[in-house]
Amino acid sequence: MEVCALASGSSGNCFYVCNENAAILVDVGISAKQILERLKAINQNPLKIKAIFITHEHSDHIKGSDVLARKFNIPIFATKATTQKGFLCSNADLINCINKDSTIKIEKLKIEAFSKTHSAADPVSYNIYENKKVSIITDAGHACKNIQKNISNCDFLCIEANHDELMLQEGPYPYFLKKWISSDEGHLSNKQAALSVLEHASSKLKNIVLSHLSQANNTPELALKTFTEIIKERQSFNPQVSVSLREMPTKLFVI
Repeated sequence: MEVCALASGSSGNCFYVCNENAAILVDVGISAKQILERLKAINQNPLKIKAIFITHEHSDHIKGSDVLARKFNIPIFATKATTQKGFLCSNADLINCINKDSTIKIEKLKIEAFSKTHSAADPVSYNIYENKKVSIITDAGHACKNIQKNISNCDFLCIEANHDELMLQEGPYPYFLKKWISSDEGHLSNKQAALSVLEHASSKLKNIVLSHLSQANNTPELALKTFTEIIKERQSFNPQVSVSLREMPTKLFVI
C-alpha cells in the first residue's frame, strides 16, 4: 500500500490510500480542483480512485465531495446520520450508507469504520488493510477505547495533533470555542496524541503522520517537537514521525 495526506488541517482534510490497482480517499475537505492538482503532484491518476469515505459532515471534510464524486462517478460511503446532516453529493445514487462498524472491500483493500467521540452526527475513523494496517484518526476529543485499540496494532498511523495546549489557552479564540476544542468532543492536542501512541502503539508502528494541525493554535515545529519528546520515553521505539500540511501533500509513503 501507499499513503499520502493530500491535505490536513483545520481548513481541509483529504487522505489518499492505494495499492497497485485501486485507490480510496478518506475525506475530501478541499476543492476537487485542489485534489486533482495534488494527485498530479504525487504522480497519481484520479481514475484509480474507486471510493470516497467520509468521517463526518463538517465542511473541512466534505467540501469537494460533490464535484469530485460526480466528475469521476465515485461512490461515497458515510454513516446515515452523516449523509443526512451534510451535503455530500447531488447524485443520490453515489451515496452509500454504512454503519459505524462496517467493513467495505474495494478491490483488495479492506476499509473498516470505527466510532469515536467528536461533536458531529455519527463520526467515524477508518482503518485500511492489505497485508498491513493503516489507521487514519482525526477529529477526536480524546483517545477512547476504540482509538487505543486501533493504535495498538497499526503499521502506519495518521493521527490528529490539533493544538498546543498553552497556545490554545493564550490564543485568540473565544472562551466557548477553547472549551469545546479541549473537551472530550473536540480535538486531540499534541500531548494527547503523543501519549496515546506512547501508551498503546506496538513496535510494528513504523510511520506516524501528525495531522489536522490548527493554524491558530499550533505550528508544525511545535507539534513535532512535543510529540517526539514524549514518545522517546519508550526505548526501542523509533517510528518515523512527520507532519502533514494544509498547503501541500506529504510524500507518497510506501508501506
